[in-house]
Amino acid sequence: MSNDPVAGRVRPYLVWGLGLAIYLLAVFHRSSLAVAGLLARERFDINASQLATFVMLQLLVYAVMQVPVGLLVDRFGSRRVLLCGLVVLTCAQAGFAFADTYALALLARVFVGVGDALTFICVLRLVSSWFPLRQVPLMSQLTGTLGQLGAVIAAVPMTLALGAFGWTRTYLGAAAVGIVLLVALLAFVHDTPTQRSLRGPALSPRDTLAGLAEAWRHPGTRLGMWVHFMTPFSANALGTLWGYPFFVQGEGQDEKVAGLLLTLMVVAVMTAGPVLGWLVGTFPFHRSTMAMGIVSAMVVVWATVLAWPGEAPLALLVLLVVVVGVGGPASMIGFDVARTSNPLSRLASATGLVNQGGFYATLLLVVGIGLVLDWRTPEDAAAYTPEAFRWAMSLQFVLWGIGLVQVWRYRRFARAHLRAGEAAAAPTAA
Repeated sequence: MSNDPVAGRVRPYLVWGLGLAIYLLAVFHRSSLAVAGLLARERFDINASQLATFVMLQLLVYAVMQVPVGLLVDRFGSRRVLLCGLVVLTCAQAGFAFADTYALALLARVFVGVGDALTFICVLRLVSSWFPLRQVPLMSQLTGTLGQLGAVIAAVPMTLALGAFGWTRTYLGAAAVGIVLLVALLAFVHDTPTQRSLRGPALSPRDTLAGLAEAWRHPGTRLGMWVHFMTPFSANALGTLWGYPFFVQGEGQDEKVAGLLLTLMVVAVMTAGPVLGWLVGTFPFHRSTMAMGIVSAMVVVWATVLAWPGEAPLALLVLLVVVVGVGGPASMIGFDVARTSNPLSRLASATGLVNQGGFYATLLLVVGIGLVLDWRTPEDAAAYTPEAFRWAMSLQFVLWGIGLVQVWRYRRFARAHLRAGEAAAAPTAA
């Protein structure tokens, strides 16, 4: 390592920037089907439920892998796991470019989910290793927020590319970006300022299960998971698959306007992230209250849109994507609660447990929307009907109800745990 103090100050941001770029690419690949849903329906001759299966499998794989990925990072370090994730993502997206049958396309999306799952926790661990403790909350929030630029690139630019270059060349070009980042990762990313590759101690299955059980038993971990469950699924469902069809066929908007609405949602995500990061750091005992307030706002705006007679005005749809977009960075509150509730030795495991929440909720919603659309749309209809979308999008209220009840329960338990003096020195209650 160089003794140059300037290089010493710049190097952490270089490592973080490359990790962030890989996470951004993973978000792009995850979201790249959002504006291609209608094309995919024609290319593979599938219905809404089959279309939803693409995202269902991808998100299911992502959610199921969170705890194993946390354990892998603890054992083999961020650099190795991130390298594997980037290779899998690149190969999977290239396979999706050439897939000409529904089965092959499904297989490709499964491995997109695998590669995606191997990125985020790695970048968070790099942040913890390269930055002073006081900077970790801000850099973590910036990681989650700026990573959503991948969804911006997957909106309007992806729409234009599909129109200009077609399915195969567009997805193949997206896959090629991974090769460039792979070279940069190998050249510049180290696990810590003093070690290129970090290897943790091997754990027996019994020790691994004991650590997971201990993390899960802490009410702060469960509170974090339910916060993560209820905050991001609306934005995820719109951003990964159903937003574009909803705005075009459900609300009668032009295709370019639909793409701009999805882009605006991601801009809201990026704008709200730093603000929420400051609020969480300033008012740590009110973190779950912030999350419940944001969810309540989403409930009100969605209810207004769905109850509007006929097509909702564009101004209301703009308000919808802005409010829903705030739910993305609000999910980071769940990670902060888990971080202040667990020692470093089991932090990756706790982070994996929390990160499952929002993706299981997204999975349930994405699949449910597809099933309801098929149920409520006549067989001879050329497109999904606005009435079918009203029924389908109403499923969100069930998930929000479950999440709000559970957050209310577990924040009481977490606060009782803190009052009993059994928590860590940092505040556990939200």
